[in-house]
Formats: sequence, C-alpha cells, structure tokens
Amino acid sequence: MSEMRKIWSAKYILIALLGLLGTYLSLQSPKLDIKIGKIEIKRSFNLVLGLDLAGGSHLVFEADTKEVPKDKRESALSSLKEVVERRVNLFGVSEPNVQISSFENKDRVIVELPGIKDSKETSNIIGQVAELAFAEIVESSPSAIIKLTDLTGADLKSASVAFDEKSGKPNVSLQFTKEGGEKFSLITEKNVGRPLAILLDGGIISSPIVNEKIVGGNAVISGNFSLEEAKKLSIELNAGALPVPLTLVQEETVGASLGTESIKKSINAGIIGLTMVMFFMVLVYGKLGIVADLALLIFGVLTLSFYKLIPITITLPGIAGFLLSVGMAVDSNILIFERFKEEKIKGPIADALEISFGRAWDSIRDANIATLVTAFVLANPFDWSFLHTSGPVRGFAITLTLGIAISLFTGIVVSRNLLRLFIKDKPE
Repeated sequence: MSEMRKIWSAKYILIALLGLLGTYLSLQSPKLDIKIGKIEIKRSFNLVLGLDLAGGSHLVFEADTKEVPKDKRESALSSLKEVVERRVNLFGVSEPNVQISSFENKDRVIVELPGIKDSKETSNIIGQVAELAFAEIVESSPSAIIKLTDLTGADLKSASVAFDEKSGKPNVSLQFTKEGGEKFSLITEKNVGRPLAILLDGGIISSPIVNEKIVGGNAVISGNFSLEEAKKLSIELNAGALPVPLTLVQEETVGASLGTESIKKSINAGIIGLTMVMFFMVLVYGKLGIVADLALLIFGVLTLSFYKLIPITITLPGIAGFLLSVGMAVDSNILIFERFKEEKIKGPIADALEISFGRAWDSIRDANIATLVTAFVLANPFDWSFLHTSGPVRGFAITLTLGIAISLFTGIVVSRNLLRLFIKDKPE
C-alpha cells in the first residue's frame, strides 16, 4: 500500500511541476543560448504569429511554363517551389507559406511572409530565374576557392532519382544535352579524383567526387543518400535545368494594426468562453467541476507552452482550433462525470471512479479519433492534389490536433489523479 502511495505522490508532483512549468513558459519568453564545443544553440521561446496577426507580405507570381514540355511540367513546378522556399528562407521568416496553384492552365506561386514589409525587394529576389552552375574546386579548404565552368543549367536536360543495381541505394541520375555532355566530359577529365561543385543561386547544393572521365552525356551522383535526400537534390537540379520565369501579378501588404485588433478580440472571446465553461462545470458538477476546471487551466498553459516550444505559427484559424479543442477537453470530463453519477450509486466512491474512467474511455477515444481524422484531412500533410492545401486551414488543423492530444492527457491523466486525491468515500 505504501508503494502505491509513493507512485501516486510522484504523479501529483509531476502534475504540479507540469502546471508550474507550463505557466512559466506561457507567461515568459525565455531565451536559450548554449555552446557545447563547436555546437552553438540559440533559441527564443516567443509566440510565432502568422501573416494575419503579425502583418507582412502576400505575393502572387505567375509562372511561365509555355517552354516546358507537358511531361516535365509537374517536375518543373516542384523545382520552382523548392527554389522559392530556398530564397524565402534567406529572409529568416518564421513559418513562411509557399504554395503552387494551378487553375485554367495558369500556374501561380503564392508566397506569404509574416513580418516582411518591404515587398518590393522581396519580390525582386524571389522572382529571379533559378541559376544552376558547375564549378571546379581549386582549393579543398574551409575557405575553398571555386572556379565557374561554362557548364550551366541550360546544358542539363533533366535529373531524376535512380537506384544502384548492386546495392539498391538511391542516387541521382543526370542527363545532359549533346553540347552539355561534351563540356561535362572535358570538365570531368580535368578533375578526376577531385570534387566538382554544383551551385544553385550561388549556393553549393552538392560537391561529388569525380571518379573517372564521363562521356556520353549521362552521369550518376552516388553517396549515402536517403530516398528523401536524393529526391530533394534531383528537384534542385531540375530547378536549373527547367527554368521557369516568374511574373508578379499581385502584391499586398498586411498591416500590423489588423493583427493587433484581431488578437485583442480573439483573447477577449477566449477569456469569455473559458470563464463560461468553467462556471458551467462548477454549477453542474460541484467539486467535480472544480477539479475539471483545474485540469482545464493546466490544459491551457501546456498548450500555449507547446506553441512556443515546437514552435507553431498562430493564425486566426489556429486560435479557432485551440478554442474548439477547449470544448473537446471539457467533453472528456463530462462523459466521465456523467458515468460517475451512475456508478457511485452502485458501490464505493473509489471503485465507481475507476469504473467511470474505464467505461467512458471508449466514447472519449472514438470521439477524438473522429476529430483527428478530420484534422488530418484538413492538414493534408502529404500535399494530395485533390485536397485543400491552404495555410490557414492547415493552421486550424494543427492547433486542433495538438489541442486534442493535450486534452486527452489532461482528461485522462490529470483529471483522474486529481479526482483520486479530492474525491473520497465519506467515513461511516
């Protein structure tokens, strides 16, 4: 029995520590600055606000794919998205949103950049055609000197993922034009045993070692690639092999004043809604309601903490997802309490409590799984073309999913152990 009490005491201490840590992270924005040898970790735990709350730039580019063969159009657009994302990341934007939209034979790139106000400079950088180049590495040192060759993306027909016949490992297959194959042959002849740098927009994306002179216009970049790494490299190479010009067709700057007003209204709505829910729980369930309210507060601070730790970009739809997850958190407690009302008539309070949790779990599980399936469809993590890929919709789905996961923890673990502590049989 004493061993069981020790286990329960440890659980109560853990719940208290989680509540305190969650409250601290929710109210504060600490900074992490650690240096271990050559590794330096810098991280701030601020809330990341989306375009609709922080303001920023909304840009729409039209892609000119007329010169791209139909069978390579999809590959060219994937490469284009990769290039735009690389360029966007240069601005240090938190959670930028880059999407490809194809409608009525028009291909567009939609770029949302929270916090970026100089949209003119941004559009100039993003709208440049991707430049692929091959260079010889003169010195293999930390400050390597490279020498550009006359081999460029215009000489590369395509790049694709292939698999080694012997090892089965993924690699990247290159196919050059006739003129490009001749240039490549001369370059590889001069650089046998040395690395050859491949640059996209001035940055080195790969530097494979030349094992022998390569003739015929076909080459293979091999190494310890994972399938995802091989796909990423082939996409980047195709970005230069199939250049797609971009034209800015829409430019919009979202002011921060809109975000501030939206945040105020959302916070007010959240406070009012949370207060009404907590008041309802106490009014209907008494002591049980107080325990549920305490678990709900822990749910709130833990959720906000995870928003900062992951981090998750907060948008207005994301806030709506959080508020909906509050309702799901309360719903779990209501199912348990209603079952407890029936079970406590049949026997001791402690036994009734355990039975209530056990029998209510099926309903809680099924309800939350159904909601998680819906959230998965809305988030569309695999970018299926027949589903919506809107950033705000995904933000709603992500905050809802995280809220459900935390609500299950607080509903089953926190509420259960607090009820064990506060709800006991009356002495006869």
